[in-house]
Amino acid sequence: MADQNQGGGPGGFDLGAMMQQAQQMQETMMKAQEAAKLKTVEASAGGGMVTVLMTGGLEVKKIKIDPSVIDPKDLSMLEDLVVAAINQAVQKAQELTADSMQQAMGPLGGMLPPGLL
Repeated sequence: MADQNQGGGPGGFDLGAMMQQAQQMQETMMKAQEAAKLKTVEASAGGGMVTVLMTGGLEVKKIKIDPSVIDPKDLSMLEDLVVAAINQAVQKAQELTADSMQQAMGPLGGMLPPGLL
């Protein structure tokens, strides 16, 4: 008769325990995401001429523009600086969230494939 061990005993596979661990992992990840949303990152472009403050949830909180960069004859330069600062802030916010998720996952976070979190 074949071994039908389905419990958590030696050599057994405990699906219930695995599901419970997955549930706990999901809750930990959600808490880490929420915590990251409360943190902010700051990014700038043009040597600090345009600065963006953004949350880990990708919400722009503030844009600061140095008055010396405001030239009505060259609005495209100002627009480019704003876009560059926002893009840099988005990248930093995404890194903040990924770092928070990896920390929340502990040693397992380092074993997961890049981009999974």
